[in-house]
Parts: sequence; C-alpha cells; structure tokens
Amino acid sequence: MSHPTLTILGFNSALPTTNSHPTAQLLEMAGHTFLIDCGEATQVQIRKTGTKFSKIRHIFISHLHGDHVFGLIGLISSLQLMKTTPSLHIYGPKGIRDFIENQLKHTKSEGNFPIHFVELTSTQNEVIFEDEKIVVETIPLVHRIYTNGYFFKEKQKERSLVMEEIQKYPEIEICDYQNLKNGKDFVLSSGEILPNTLLTKDGPSPKSYAFCSDTRYKPKVCEQILGADLLYHEATFLHELEEKAYATGHSTALQAAMIARDAKVKKLIIGHFSTRYFPHYHRLQEEAQTVFPETCLPELLEKVQF
Repeated sequence: MSHPTLTILGFNSALPTTNSHPTAQLLEMAGHTFLIDCGEATQVQIRKTGTKFSKIRHIFISHLHGDHVFGLIGLISSLQLMKTTPSLHIYGPKGIRDFIENQLKHTKSEGNFPIHFVELTSTQNEVIFEDEKIVVETIPLVHRIYTNGYFFKEKQKERSLVMEEIQKYPEIEICDYQNLKNGKDFVLSSGEILPNTLLTKDGPSPKSYAFCSDTRYKPKVCEQILGADLLYHEATFLHELEEKAYATGHSTALQAAMIARDAKVKKLIIGHFSTRYFPHYHRLQEEAQTVFPETCLPELLEKVQF
C-alpha cells in the first residue's frame, strides 16, 4: 500500500531568490493529487516532478497574498490549452472567484472546463471536502488577511484478514472477505458466530497532514491537529524577532516547534523563511530543534513520505 507523499514545490517567503520558489506543495493522498497554495511559477515546478496536470482536480489556497496565489492563473491557462481537465475545484478565501474570473475575462482565456469555487469565510474549522477515503478541514489561522491552513485526514482503513484463522473454517469463501474487511462477524451454518476480531486485525493506521500557512503563533491549532503524522508550519523569523513576527502576522521557528511539540505530531517541516536568513536556513532549523528534534528543512522538489 502506497504511503501519502508530500512534494515541496516551493517554500520561500514573498521575495523571490534565484534558487527557491514561493509556497506550493503537491500532496498525493487517498488516491488524490492535491495542490496546496500556488505561488508564482508553480506550474514549472509541477513539470519538473513529472506529475500530469490533469491529475490535479482540487486546489487549496490559504490566502490571497501574491506569493501564495500568483501562479494560479498561469496553471489554469495551461490546463485550458491542454483540454484534458474535466473540471477543477478551487478552495480559498472569499474573493478568489473574482480574482480568477477577472483575469480570465481580461485575457480572453477560453473556458473549456468548469471551475467550481468554494469560497471560505468562517473563522471556525469546517469540512470542505470529503469522500469515502479522506476528509479535508480548514485550520483557521491569524494573519494580516483572512487565512486558513488545511488538515488532510484519511478515514479508517479496512481491516486486514488473518488468513491462518480464516483457513480453519472452509465455509468462509473468498466472496466473504470484503464483509470481514468491513468489520462484520461470520455466522457458520451451525449458527455459531465467529467474531470479526478473531478473523481480522486492525488495518493500517490512517495518516494525516496539517498545512499551516502564514500565521501568528496560535496554540489553539494544536487541539485540531493533535497527533498528525506530518506538519508543515511557517517559520519566517528566528525568535529574536518575535515582535516583528507578531506585527507582520508570522511565526518564529521556535513557535512552530512549540506547535509541533504540543500537538504531538510525528514530524515537522518549517518554511516561508525571510530572505534575511538566506542561505543559512539551518539557523531556523537549529532553533526549532531545541524544542522539537524532529524538525526538518524543506528541499525543492523533495518527496516526503509519511
């Protein structure tokens, strides 16, 4: 069974550098390829991964600052030229529909597939996407403008068959296996009930990923993402600039680590670094590791399985 995989397309803050890109990520999880944020030149980065554009059907935008959204119109334009996308769902703050539709209008871009916008306004977490395998919730954040992170949670997976027990009962046929995986007991012809726990065991643990974009330190986030397998949290500044972080609606590396520690996540990736630290991003990692040792720096086009 394949593990969820996060691909880092970009992780720097607003000002571009020659060897980094603004925030964007691809998340392959539960049969989906989700795009999270879409900074400038995101489509170029996607090309480098070899991912087919047509696999991207759901795009999650945290907020409408340019370094998180300026690549979106370019990607949509490319999708229109390719004519291989049946539909696209875009989740983001209220105003994103107007932002995209105006650009399409003034560039006279051909709309050859429907775009479904889900505009967000709530300051409480809410489910915005769900199917039989996964749930996606908003993570309300505190930035200079309305901002959400996103929490991706797999649903409980099927139970695993215990074949050495099943084979003791010839009455159990292959056609019964799915019912067992679904948690049902088996009734023998004698009327004896074989409990499901005898014939199966817990399946693989469902995975979860929390994406916390630009935000001030917000401890309340920990309640929602408790136990997440992987957390991405912005860490724009070292803690010596805590006041500047608060004033600009950002977090320090130490604060990101405190969120990871208190939420009991398994692994933390920090990003959105101020260019003042380039190329010495290890300083932010070292600060975070004093609180949360499992803190990693992102690498462009890195694939992180969890």
